[in-house]
Amino acid sequence: MKSLIATLLLSVPIVAAAQAAPVKVERPWARPIVQGQDATGAYMTLTASEPLTLLGAATPAAGIVEIHQMKMVGDVMKMSAADTLPLKPGAPLHFAPNGYHFMLMDLKAPFRAGNSIRMTLRFRDAKGAERTQDVTVPVAPAAPAGHGATPMPSASAGSSPASTSCRTSPRARRRAFRRCPTFPTGSPRR
Repeated sequence: MKSLIATLLLSVPIVAAAQAAPVKVERPWARPIVQGQDATGAYMTLTASEPLTLLGAATPAAGIVEIHQMKMVGDVMKMSAADTLPLKPGAPLHFAPNGYHFMLMDLKAPFRAGNSIRMTLRFRDAKGAERTQDVTVPVAPAAPAGHGATPMPSASAGSSPASTSCRTSPRARRRAFRRCPTFPTGSPRR
């Protein structure tokens, strides 16, 4: 009986390790919004410890959450939705302004600096099992230290772009800002 109890007690850490989070999430943050804005971006760095596919995210703070990618095509900033993104073990995937980001739309409450939101990230592992991870995302006017915009990996196979253009001229930026609130300054330049 004593050996059975000892065996059970020793197995608890092994069970806890098997249920560890699928990815390391670093420096999450979301942009605050201005009055009348109904969308914003959320950013973070994800590093997987095993091959995973990011399927999407959800939050009670927004009715719609999509994975988006922004990239320059000539003099036009293009934003496109991606269905999924692969995460390679040990390779950080950066979600940053002007790159990959979570687009939060149909916001349920104002995003004010100093508040935070809860997000649930959804993944699929190499065996096809779906896994989730909860993340607390602070709302801040700028990225936390060490979370600058980084070069984006090329678009992955399996992602389907649904392009939206955000032209970079000042006039077009003012018109497009409401649709594309991921400009580096958080507001259109005048």
